[in-house]
Amino acid sequence: MTSRAGGCALGLLCLLSAVFGQLGVLIFCDDPSVQQAVSSAVSKFNERLSTGHKLALFQTLSASKSENGSDSVYSLQFTSRRSNCPAESATPWTDCDYLPLGPEKPISCNATVYMTETEADTKQVDCQLEDVIIRDRARCLGCPVEIAENSEDLKLPLSVSISKYNSQSDSTHLFTLHSVGYSTRQVVAGFRFKLRFDMKKTTCTKTEHKDLNDLCVPDEENTEYANCNSTVDVAPWRFEVPNAHLDCADGKLPLILTRRRPAGWSPLRNILESAPPTASSPSSPPPATASHKASDKAPDKEESSEEDSTASKPPASPAVAADAVHDGPFHCPSKPWKPFTLVHPEAPTKAATEEATSPPSADGAFSDTDLLA
Repeated sequence: MTSRAGGCALGLLCLLSAVFGQLGVLIFCDDPSVQQAVSSAVSKFNERLSTGHKLALFQTLSASKSENGSDSVYSLQFTSRRSNCPAESATPWTDCDYLPLGPEKPISCNATVYMTETEADTKQVDCQLEDVIIRDRARCLGCPVEIAENSEDLKLPLSVSISKYNSQSDSTHLFTLHSVGYSTRQVVAGFRFKLRFDMKKTTCTKTEHKDLNDLCVPDEENTEYANCNSTVDVAPWRFEVPNAHLDCADGKLPLILTRRRPAGWSPLRNILESAPPTASSPSSPPPATASHKASDKAPDKEESSEEDSTASKPPASPAVAADAVHDGPFHCPSKPWKPFTLVHPEAPTKAATEEATSPPSADGAFSDTDLLA
């Protein structure tokens, strides 16, 4: 009887170890092995990027560990942000900084990494880049819609634009794509693509090569850039040659022009936040007379102390808010890899500011300016 009970207990332990070995156990997000696994996953994903900018880690959301033979299998969920390092550069993402422009919401990623005592091998990693570029639906049918910079739909309009630039430029060398800053697609009598991108000079001369090929690689010794605004009309079902209209200039693509004004941004926001408090309020009581000053001194002091204790405190700084996420179970999510500050690239126009700040008429009726608007 005792041997049977021992055998059942041993079998149950084997079953539990097998189940938990497959499902994995939660581990701390700030564990050094987790940081090594996440770093391997981000580097692996950046190897697949050919245009745009590399991703950099933002936060580790959760991590679990299971065993597979001699390897430890890490299942990770983390967020990332676009960095200022081009996708084709040899700079590791750990030496990059976040792009100050872009969406406030980070990019969601998940990965499976096999770890040994000396190596980290990323078997699978996925990041939702589409959520970064395509944030909103088009407001109307036929309106331009933002598309991802790595979309297959951009291959043809980009190829047509670069070929036209190489045929019209005064440079002795051919240029190839460097990065895409902004792109939209609109349904007209076909598809109309509007692109904002820059190019880099290659080692191929126009006298030896009529068009770009596999031998044309970026010239790293004598670097030269050009950026373009391009509008390309495509109608493949009509068997028409795509027509591209270019407006180009020398130099890299300015970062300030790669993103539109964020949705919900209002020119009144900065005005309201920066408005100084008024010197006096209509509801403030009149000053006390000389006969009441002595008797009211103690109550006033007591009331002031109560007001100080109940006054609202200023919001915590971003650094304090970032430290607060470290208090969760297993220290998840982890602290941000670097602080991130979103920059709004566009300022309100003069007409929008005047319209937003114009006072209403005294009697509440329409004025001549209202009718003209």
